[in-house]
Amino acid sequence: MSELEFPLFVGEDGRSMVHVPAGEFLFGPDREKSWTDSFYIDRFPVTNADYKKFVAATGHEHPAHWRRGTWPEGKANHPVVQITWESAHRYAQWAGKRLPTELEWEKAARGTDGRQWPWGNTFNVNKCNTDSNDTTPVGQYSPGGDSPYGAADMAGNVWEWIGGKPSPLRMPLRGGDWLNGQTEALTYHRRMHTPKRKNDFVGFRCAADSASPMPGPAAGGHERPR
Repeated sequence: MSELEFPLFVGEDGRSMVHVPAGEFLFGPDREKSWTDSFYIDRFPVTNADYKKFVAATGHEHPAHWRRGTWPEGKANHPVVQITWESAHRYAQWAGKRLPTELEWEKAARGTDGRQWPWGNTFNVNKCNTDSNDTTPVGQYSPGGDSPYGAADMAGNVWEWIGGKPSPLRMPLRGGDWLNGQTEALTYHRRMHTPKRKNDFVGFRCAADSASPMPGPAAGGHERPR
């Protein structure tokens, strides 16, 4: 992962976030003019190591595929998976954050110019984890696969839960995953999913209305996922 210069922020859980300013952007396949207020979004999906801190602090159940209370060997920095919508929501509350809205997630992924993938309008298999056999460490395709705001892994790797009024039947997912291909990884592609299901290809990241500038060298965009 190469160096990238952009301001980073930190949320209450200590994870790096990027800032998305208020303003218009082009939303959905029809590129409709839409608006978001200013917000912050996690630079990376929540990892197994991140999620374990939440489990240890709250006693919340750990993902079913963990053994002896921890993640599969070598996957500390992979996105946490087998997470229901409710578990993602509870993590976000513990972290002093929330799950992003669909408008927020899409703007963070595609910027203001309506691009089809976070890096532009031409699909590049070398900029995301799609059509593969498993998850990859978060940030592995950064900065080449990053969004205009510096958010990583917003195409492929894992689908991400979206916030909003809970439904017992279906909740939105965004971003595509390691199992599917370029169509699912489009910035505007949406999948509806049963919120209580746990899958090896579903994770999440959080958003917040405020965050603090990240101190030290990482403030200029040199932070590495932990």
